[in-house]
Amino acid sequence: MSDNKLRCALVYRLEGGGNAAVCLAKYDHAGQYETHGGADSSLYGGRDQAFSEAVSGVISNDPPGGVGEKGKIGGFKVVQSDQHQVTYGADKDGCAVITGNGYQSRVAIGMLTELYTDFKAKFGADAKSAAENSLSKKAKTILKTVSEKYEDPSKVDKTSKVLGQVDAVKGQMQSNIATMLKNTEKAESLNEKSNQLNEQASVFKKRSTDLKKQMRWKNLKMTLLLAGVCLVIALAVIIPLVKKAKKASGKD
Repeated sequence: MSDNKLRCALVYRLEGGGNAAVCLAKYDHAGQYETHGGADSSLYGGRDQAFSEAVSGVISNDPPGGVGEKGKIGGFKVVQSDQHQVTYGADKDGCAVITGNGYQSRVAIGMLTELYTDFKAKFGADAKSAAENSLSKKAKTILKTVSEKYEDPSKVDKTSKVLGQVDAVKGQMQSNIATMLKNTEKAESLNEKSNQLNEQASVFKKRSTDLKKQMRWKNLKMTLLLAGVCLVIALAVIIPLVKKAKKASGKD
C-alpha cells in the first residue's frame, strides 16, 4: 500500500542524549478519519495501532541528526516501511508524524515545524518534566488542528497541488485515449463489416447476373422447342392435305 494519507501526529521528549524518546502527546488522525467513514479499510493495514511505541523505537534507534539551534526544530529524518512513513525532527524536544509512503516529506516537515511552534508556545515548560502521554488530552486541539490542516497536502503545498492537477489531467488524458481507442476499434469493426457487405453485394450481383443469363437461355430453348413442335404439327397436318388435294385433282 502506498498512499498520501496522514496517520497521526506525536510529540516526544528526547532523553539520554537522544537515545530514549518519551511520548508526551499523540493524536490518532487516522482513527478519526476511519470513524467518520473516510476510509474503506484500516489506514494502518490492520496492524497494531500502538504507533507511539513504534515511533519511540524509530527515534531511539536513529535520533534526529544535526539538531538546529535551541528553540527551533531541525535534524529532520524520514524512515519508511512497506506501508508507513515516519518523519521526525527535534531540538531538545521532538515531534513526529506518521503518513502513508505517498505523502510528500517536505509537507510533513512543514507540518512538524508548525506543530512544534504551536506546541512549544503553550506546553514548552510542561514538556520538560511531563509524564508519558500526559499531554495528549491537553494538546489535542493543537494536534487535531494541525493534522486537519495538513490532511490534504495539495491545500498547503503548491507543488502538491500542481502535481495533483497534473495527475488529474493525466488521468483524464488516459481516459480520453482509452475512449479514442475504443472508438477506433469500433470504426475499424464497422469498416470491416462494411467491406464484408460490399463483397457480399458483389457476389450477389454476379450470381444474379449469371442466373438471369441462365433463365434467358432456358427461355430461348423453350421458345425454340415450342416453335419446332408447332412446325412439326403444322407439317403433319399440311402434308397429308396437300397429297390428298393432288390425288383429287389427278382423278378429275
